[in-house]
Amino acid sequence: MLMKPVYHSHLVERIRRLFGAPACRLQVAALPWQRTASGAIEIMLITSRDTGRWVLPKGWPEESERLCETAAREASEEAGLSGSVDTHEAGRYFYSKELASGEQVACEVLVYPLEVRKVAEKWKERRQRTRKWVSPAEAARMVNEPDLCRLISSFGAAHGKVAA
Repeated sequence: MLMKPVYHSHLVERIRRLFGAPACRLQVAALPWQRTASGAIEIMLITSRDTGRWVLPKGWPEESERLCETAAREASEEAGLSGSVDTHEAGRYFYSKELASGEQVACEVLVYPLEVRKVAEKWKERRQRTRKWVSPAEAARMVNEPDLCRLISSFGAAHGKVAA
């Protein structure tokens, strides 16, 4: 299990709560990964539907789902991926989401690793998103959220070594 580092924005969120700011809304993301033939790992990123920026598959948990199951469902719907989802989160990050109403809400995103076993040719959101396999270092450069960059880098460092 990976250690969950406490990043700057996590501390900022705790201070916000201390002073009565509205609580963050909870989202869940999958960190889709696979090991290549050479033993390296790759991370799959997808584009967001609205801005086209590179993100992880993520969404809102449903009432009856375990959070790791939400991560697996979002990976399937948004990227056509299935595999083995970890029951322990790899970490979390915070970001500001603009809702359809224009309102900005603070979101805390719990991230669950998903070792990809199958990549579908057809999936629910295939016409709305692009997906791309990249190295952890490249994935960290492509995403916008600093805490997510560090989370991906840490995950890559912890899983990038293959036992001889």
